[in-house]
Amino acid sequence: MAELSFDCIGISAQPYSAAPALDIRLRISETTGAKIDAIALRCQIRIEPTRRTYSEAETERLYDLFGDAARWSDTLKPLQVATLSATISGFTGATEATVPMPCSCDLDVAFAKYFHGLDDGEIPLLLLFSGTVFTDDGQRMRVYQVPWSKECTYRLPVKVWREAVDQHFPGGGWIRVSRATLDALQRHKSAHALTTWDAAVESLVETERGPRP
Repeated sequence: MAELSFDCIGISAQPYSAAPALDIRLRISETTGAKIDAIALRCQIRIEPTRRTYSEAETERLYDLFGDAARWSDTLKPLQVATLSATISGFTGATEATVPMPCSCDLDVAFAKYFHGLDDGEIPLLLLFSGTVFTDDGQRMRVYQVPWSKECTYRLPVKVWREAVDQHFPGGGWIRVSRATLDALQRHKSAHALTTWDAAVESLVETERGPRP
């Protein structure tokens, strides 16, 4: 039976994607010498937020996700990012493969809100593997399941995530609103001859702040 091990050897921003995305570079090793014909691989990616520290500003921005910092020992739970699929070509010994991961900018999505809330440092990721392995011993094809125990960790620099997003939306972010709210914002934008949506929102923020002393 084939014995596999998995390592994440790098994550980088996709340079030519149509939308923000990361390339996850995996190294897959087979340790018994068996020839692998193919792997139908699944990779579940989670954030492990307890594996880093947070500044005061980050703690404030993450309140919506985890609540008051005094309760973080109970509320700081893993966040699901994505479940990815890939077909790995045949190999003997070891191979490397790139698995693309879309990046959501929607701040109603928990992991995007987490990424947006960080100033710097690294994002602690856990990669969990499953799937089906196909081998041929020269007489017949054999099929194995990738054990659920197969996993690896990776610390993704926050700047890599920002690079992926900024290639498409430099300096921006996404907030989903209802059609009624969008229509009201459109009327406000037109009534005040504002040229951008950002200016419309900023004018409302300034109104809420009140006149400056």
